[in-house]
Formats: sequence, structure tokens, C-alpha cells
Amino acid sequence: MSNIQYALNIALGSIGFLIFVVTFYYIWQHIYSDPKELINGYSMTQMIWYLTITEIIYTSVKASKLCKEICKDIKSGNVTYNLNKPYSYIAYVLFKEMGRCVFDIIIQMTVGLTTVFILVKEFPVANIWQMILILLSCVFAQIISILLITIIGLFSFKIDDATPFYWLYSKFIILIGVIFPIEFFPESIQGILTYTPIYVIAYGPAKLFVDFSTSNFVSIIFAQILYVFLTYGVCVAIYNSGVKKLNVNGG
Repeated sequence: MSNIQYALNIALGSIGFLIFVVTFYYIWQHIYSDPKELINGYSMTQMIWYLTITEIIYTSVKASKLCKEICKDIKSGNVTYNLNKPYSYIAYVLFKEMGRCVFDIIIQMTVGLTTVFILVKEFPVANIWQMILILLSCVFAQIISILLITIIGLFSFKIDDATPFYWLYSKFIILIGVIFPIEFFPESIQGILTYTPIYVIAYGPAKLFVDFSTSNFVSIIFAQILYVFLTYGVCVAIYNSGVKKLNVNGG
């Protein structure tokens, strides 16, 4: 509801996303001598769509803002106000951020998909059912992304500033997950990358969008569900450990 009040700001913010998509369209158009040419199994059209989907997923979560908010809660002691509340702080952070990014992703999906369709005049998704499954995978990707950022923010229980960890994480995701598919990297590390957050946050949903298959969907959604439980468990463990330290110190 808060985001809806600032719909114009979000719409204007989409201009930067639009420039990003158009810029990379011309970059890949220059790289591919023929639009139907395949580079590591991807045509130019597939690369544009892949980049668009990964960028939508990545930018719809305000990761930097979320990390700073969590760090601020811990440093200022505001996190202690949640100790006597009948809800989980981790779940509160997760659903608050999900609510914040819902409106963003609707705007970016509308702008991004429309722009790319106008540019390449092709839409890779065959039917509405595939689109629903892809959107489900995108939702899981957002949940995992939020939980990973929450983990980084919770490092503030142990260290003074968790920002450097966020900076490393964000550059890792952008350089390896958002811009290039896993197939563009040496075969020796492709298998390793499938066990990293890249596979469940960026590569998986985008791969389903450009080349959907039931077997890929099953493997990707299974990995995402495992990551949700794993990251949520880590968040709870770090939070409980930090709160226990606060209680011991009288905080």
C-alpha cells in the first residue's frame, strides 16, 4: 500500500531499467553476427530475454536498502522491540520486503517484457501455464534473495558493518548470474555454479523463460525450495544467537 502511494517514483525509476535493456540489446546485437546464431546454446533473442528476466528479479528486491535497514535495527537496538512481539522478526522482514517489491516487479515486468517484445518481436513462452510456473519460480527467487540479504544484514550482530559483505555478494550475482548464463563459463565450474545462489536466484527462472522444459522446472523448483528452508534456517539461527548475546549483555 505504501508503494502504491509513490507509483510515479517507481514508474520514473523504470526509465533506468529501460535504458539498461536497450543498451544490452545493441551490445548483444553487435556480438551476434546473425540473430539466429547460437553462442553456448543461446541465440541473440534468448540472451536478451535472459538478461531482462534476471535484471527484473535482481532489481525488484531493494537489496541495498534492506541490508541497511537490518543493520540499522541491530546497531540502534530497535531489534530489541521485536523480542516481546508475537511474531518472528525474520518472517516480518521477509513479508515486508515481499510486499514492497510486488508493485515494483509488476511495473518492471510490464516495461521490460513490452520493450523486449518490440525489439525482438518474439516471445519464448509457449502458453499461460508455462508462464504461471515461471512466475512461481520468480517468486521463490525473490524469497531466497531477500533471505540471503537478511543473512548478510544479521552479520551486524557480530561485526560493526556488514556492507562489505553485501557489496561482494551483489557484484558476484551481477557479474556471474545476471549478465551471463552458467553455460558461458568453463565446464569445470558450471557444476559448482549450480549449487550456488546464482542457480536459484537468477539462472533458474531466466532459463525456464527462454527454454522451458518440465524436467528443468522440477529440478529448479526443488532446488529453490531447499534453498528457502536452508536460508530461513540460517537466518533464524543467526538471529537467535545475536538475541542471546543481547540478553547476556543486558541489551
